[in-house]
Amino acid sequence: MSLTTCSLLFHRSSSAPAPVGTLCIPRERDALLDFMAGLTDPGNFLSSWQGADCCQWKGVQCSNGTGHVVMLTVRTPWDSPELIGGEIRPSLLTLRHLDWLDLSMNDFGGKPIPEFIGDLRSLTYLILSSSNFGGQIPPHIGNLSNLINLQIANSDDLTVPQTYQLISPNLAWVSRLWKLELLDLDGVDLSAAVDWAHALSMLPSLKILFLSLCGLRDTMPPPAHSNLTSLEFISMSRNPFNQSIGAINFVWNLPLPSLQWLSMMHCGFHGSIPDAVGNLTSLEELYLENHITGTDAFPLTFKKLKNLRVLSLPYNFINMDVAELLDRLPSDKLEMLSLDNNNLTGSLPSRLGQFSSLTWVMLRNNKLSGEIPVGIRELTKLRGLWLSSNNLYGTITEQHFPIGGMLGDLDISYNQLVGPIPTFPPSLTFLDLSGNNLSGTLPSMIGKSMLQVVILFRNSFSGPIPCSLLQLQQLMFLDLSKNQLSGTLPNCPQEYETSNITLLNLNSNSFSGAFPIFLQSCRELKFLDLAYNKFSGSLPTWIQSKLPQLALLQLRSNKFSGGIPDQLARIKGLQYLDIACNNISGNIPKSIGNLTAMTLTPNNSGSLSQVVDFGLTTMFEYTSAYTDSLLVGIKGQQLEYTRGIIYMVSIDLSCNSLTGQIPQEIGMLVALKNLNLSGNSLSDIIPQSIAELRELESFDLSHNRLRGEIPGGLSALSALTRLNLSYNNLTGTIPSGNQLRTLDDQASIYIGNPGLCGPPLTRNCSGTDITPVAPEEHESMHDVVSFYLSMCIGFVVGLWIVFCGFLFKRKWRVMFFLFSDHMYDWVYMHVAVGWTSLARKISGG
Repeated sequence: MSLTTCSLLFHRSSSAPAPVGTLCIPRERDALLDFMAGLTDPGNFLSSWQGADCCQWKGVQCSNGTGHVVMLTVRTPWDSPELIGGEIRPSLLTLRHLDWLDLSMNDFGGKPIPEFIGDLRSLTYLILSSSNFGGQIPPHIGNLSNLINLQIANSDDLTVPQTYQLISPNLAWVSRLWKLELLDLDGVDLSAAVDWAHALSMLPSLKILFLSLCGLRDTMPPPAHSNLTSLEFISMSRNPFNQSIGAINFVWNLPLPSLQWLSMMHCGFHGSIPDAVGNLTSLEELYLENHITGTDAFPLTFKKLKNLRVLSLPYNFINMDVAELLDRLPSDKLEMLSLDNNNLTGSLPSRLGQFSSLTWVMLRNNKLSGEIPVGIRELTKLRGLWLSSNNLYGTITEQHFPIGGMLGDLDISYNQLVGPIPTFPPSLTFLDLSGNNLSGTLPSMIGKSMLQVVILFRNSFSGPIPCSLLQLQQLMFLDLSKNQLSGTLPNCPQEYETSNITLLNLNSNSFSGAFPIFLQSCRELKFLDLAYNKFSGSLPTWIQSKLPQLALLQLRSNKFSGGIPDQLARIKGLQYLDIACNNISGNIPKSIGNLTAMTLTPNNSGSLSQVVDFGLTTMFEYTSAYTDSLLVGIKGQQLEYTRGIIYMVSIDLSCNSLTGQIPQEIGMLVALKNLNLSGNSLSDIIPQSIAELRELESFDLSHNRLRGEIPGGLSALSALTRLNLSYNNLTGTIPSGNQLRTLDDQASIYIGNPGLCGPPLTRNCSGTDITPVAPEEHESMHDVVSFYLSMCIGFVVGLWIVFCGFLFKRKWRVMFFLFSDHMYDWVYMHVAVGWTSLARKISGG
């Protein structure tokens, strides 16, 4: 796009402010004050509109020679929630020399655009976009024959009520604006304007056209004559054309010799791109994201587009061999090739290197196979290469990358690559090789100081983490989860006092040793996952002071021991805490109520969202750094969370050896969605403060030693979908409530509590069928098993002591057998005599 055309997109600034000492014309000052009186200004943005010299007021500019007001800009700053509104008064007509009027970015509550604006005949710039005007655009605007720039784009915010929709049943009024160079009607309802193509074709000066989200349909034959010889830029995305892309007369059947930029995405097109695309010989950028299909989707005439720099056709159904497709493209100036999410097949050809200007290559989610050609090293200008989710195989080596190149982003994740990983170019900032079968140790020189994101999860890497990787000063994301890495994490000497690491994921490896010491320098760390490893020792007391930004901490299934440090429960930003299945003992600290992030409903601007939404932005592409998922133990199962983790507020301390009471302070964490304290030795009563956890969805206290009654407030937790209180010493009546009655498998919720009664249990609470067991008589399952086990061991040990004595002491054996014979004879004699005597008495009787 030419510099002349681009300049039309920005505010004109050629009119200088009036010189010092110049007073504005009084009648124009009075008109401005009357205009301001009709407005509402809750943000007080017009506070400078006072005093005699209106030329010094904010948003007002006057002519240097005459003092007349020539420019008026009244718009709410983009970052303010308090919008200017009210009514636009006809006092503006007093400003007969007004050349520029900008009332955009305001809220006029669905009021129509005033018809009298069409009487401001001196206007060359009229900007009314995104101000919540409604109703029909007044055709009187067609009287502004001097207009160069007209912007009446409606807000594309779907939350805007339908009454705020701007409508124009036809565009006949536009055809009279013969000087118009820029027209922006994005979001205006033009579904009834069947003449739109004919009206626009009469604008000989038009250079830039925005008609996205307008409900356009191509219902008329093309105009016989067209004056659009100056048109350079067309944006017509998100219109319901719903027909063959070749049937769009406005684009393919009109002479558009100057067209440089064309976007028609999400328009319901189908079929192949027509041969007429070759007539757009000035075209530099083409964006078509629709349902383009077929094995011949790209016509041979594409070769004529010698000026083509950007070709973006993602999310189509192009069924072509990638080598054949590349043969049909002009190789001279092409800089960006985006064909993500198609059905491209075949192998990348070595002649890809002939596209010497290629800077960005995006071929994700296709069906490409074969090895990555070494020929890509000839792409010396390449900055980004995205080949994820294909069937590529083989190895990658240093030979794939040009020496002294500019490659910044490399994503070959979810393919079938094997072997070790090479040393990458020093320019690399983003590396994603996850989901392959790469192996070997991590190289000591994986990259240079520019690397910010390293994603290597779901591979087969082994061995330790080299210090050089942890010493990368720019590194922010490091995900090595689901590999076979082992050893202790080194306490590497740091060249800098602090590290920029924001995410560290080492989940599902075989690391051992104490809690990593090097983390003391990672003050920006927000996401730490060490789960499913072999770490041991106690949790550090420095965790709050050294990791103050921590939002997610997952230490599940390790060998950590000792108590929960009070400092851990004072990290204000922590919203996800999982230290389940370790050897943690002691009490739950009362300071747990200081977890401030668990008292607030998470949103899209929280610490976790900053991690999950983090990515690197280039000229054409935003690359997300968080591509993994997190398994969360909730509702009795392991659920997989990706971006949704930013809304999860959870504490999981299950499967440990915690004792003592559940602190009352836990009721302060009112945003909790998941609370799991099962499989411990917690005692005493369930605190009444649990009833304050209104957002709680899953609550598990099973397999503890809790006693007393179930708090009645549980029945008021309307979000609760899973509850487990089984195998405790709870007594009394189970609370009634609609929410508790909706839970699944209700009987299992309370099993193992003989002292409970009432629905859903069959045991009633009449007092005759229930005998509460005193706490001291109520042995836990663990104590019963221990008792019988000890008895069996004692019996076996005692028996073996006797046997061993007989084995090694001959005298003991002789005495035992003599004693046995003597006892046998004595018993036999007494039985025989007694039996004979009894027989005689019976026969004599």
